[in-house]
Amino acid sequence: MDLQLAGRRALVTGSSSGIGRGIAMTLAREGATVIVHGRNRERTEEVAEAIRIAGGQAHLAIGDLATDDGAAAVAKAVQAATDGVDILVNNIGGTESSGGGLRSWFEILPEHWAGAMQQNLIAAVRMIHAFAPAMRDRGWGRVINVASAGGSEPPPTVPDYCAAKAGLINMSVSLSKALTRTGVTVNTVSPGCTRTEAFKRTLERMAADQGWPDDYETREAGFMALGMFPCASERYGRPEDVGTLVAFLASPLAAFVNGANYRIDGGQCQSVN
Repeated sequence: MDLQLAGRRALVTGSSSGIGRGIAMTLAREGATVIVHGRNRERTEEVAEAIRIAGGQAHLAIGDLATDDGAAAVAKAVQAATDGVDILVNNIGGTESSGGGLRSWFEILPEHWAGAMQQNLIAAVRMIHAFAPAMRDRGWGRVINVASAGGSEPPPTVPDYCAAKAGLINMSVSLSKALTRTGVTVNTVSPGCTRTEAFKRTLERMAADQGWPDDYETREAGFMALGMFPCASERYGRPEDVGTLVAFLASPLAAFVNGANYRIDGGQCQSVN
């Protein structure tokens, strides 16, 4: 299927690794010019170079979107490279409160909550302010916010992160209404457990306590068997799974999809969406 993304310009925040990298690579394969964003220049350049080697077009934008100055630097870099974007994927996220593991409610301090809101929610708002008005004025655009299954069905751990992602889901609906009949759609994608480098590191830390062997597949199966993040599928997600869904939502073919939250969690959430 031709997703008609050739010539479109896409900014994927937090795309120097993990899910963001999978999204950036997929959009580039579909013909979009991708601005790869990250805080670490070396890792960000590695992703951009991988896109170029595969025959795609990529530019860099470096900056910390959890700060006003960092967001301004990113917006400036994007304008210089591509004179704006048609597709904005707000993928940046995470939480420092994890501290290398899954901390429980009362281990997480108020400052962790404030940091999680900056990184997961307000960072997206900064980029929306930077690029959505021009999309509206041109009469076409896509805003896709990457939340989490935890935003709809939170576990007892990392509540700061899950609350921020819930806010992102809510904000997306509000923005879709604010941009009614402008040609700009706004949707959310909510991944469940996904095989990123961060997830692999979590399994490595748990392996010694659980007595798991060295191979990743067995560790993933062991983690799934613990029941913390149950999944109705035979495996957890891959970054390219999320990339495929985002590419469709970014395309002209998804013009009638607006204000929606798409869970991509293999059945991890046990509720009706």
